[in-house]
Amino acid sequence: MTRIPQHPDEGTERTRPSVAAALAATELAAAGVGPARTEAELLVAYVLGVRRGALALADPLTPGQLARLRNLVDRRSRHEPLQHLLGTAAFRHLELAVGPGVFVPRPETELLAGWGIAQARRVGRAEPGGAELAGETGPAIPAADRQPGPAIVVDLCSGTGAIALAVADEVPGVRVFAVERAAPALAWLRRNAGERAGAGDPPIEVVAGDVADPSLLGDLAGRVDVLLCNPPYVPDGTAVPPEVAAHDPADAVFGGPDGLAVIRFVLARAARLLRPGGALGIEHDDTHGTVVPDLLRADGRFVDIADHPDLVGRPRFATARRAGATA
Repeated sequence: MTRIPQHPDEGTERTRPSVAAALAATELAAAGVGPARTEAELLVAYVLGVRRGALALADPLTPGQLARLRNLVDRRSRHEPLQHLLGTAAFRHLELAVGPGVFVPRPETELLAGWGIAQARRVGRAEPGGAELAGETGPAIPAADRQPGPAIVVDLCSGTGAIALAVADEVPGVRVFAVERAAPALAWLRRNAGERAGAGDPPIEVVAGDVADPSLLGDLAGRVDVLLCNPPYVPDGTAVPPEVAAHDPADAVFGGPDGLAVIRFVLARAARLLRPGGALGIEHDDTHGTVVPDLLRADGRFVDIADHPDLVGRPRFATARRAGATA
């Protein structure tokens, strides 16, 4: 199999970005990593310090850059997550720092975040300049159920802070609380929150807390407009990709024998924290498309319960509103 050249005397022609990417893609594909060409181009662009779209105009790789690419391709071929190699993960309009000790945010979670962003924007629709977004569905918050001040959004099991930071980035004037229990993930959350605030985004409030704690965010009880959560939800013992098994924290992936242990806590916290008419969105396993909505119905404190598909049509997140809203 043709491999990325490892020595400068193998010829400069082979170190052009397009050639290096093609060779890297071949090796990644042989290791079962994909989409191989996309990931190869991202690695070459990372080594060159350019955007992927600029590779065609980039200079050939130097021997040092070639050696660095060789190392990255070897690591990716052993199923080290691409995001760990790059040091960042894309999420909606953001680039977030990621690495060992924190769950890497997935593209499907952008759908939950987008739904939550739309709900948070609706809270302020009665304010001057408020406007409905194209493609939004669902009613505005009844005026009698609004509270003064900015919309309050809570992101439980926040991890990198992806959902919380996306809300802060896209909803003007919102107040966002990001809650995380695990110390390693908290460090990444605080880093991302600090970097986004330094870039000019509205700051979020980071809370070290456990969703299993009934007193969590007690001062917000009955005041939260939107509560979002991407909890650990994979049933224990489920086979997962090697990138997940070896690199994502197990306590951010697995949710007990049925995958619902943390989700049950989330529903209890949501019922306490949300104001009447407040919105809940919670991601779940693709086997839970009827189970989680049924849990919401059985709880009795939620209405307007629905389930939503992910990017490939699998059941992925459930939504509801806290009962008690003014009709």
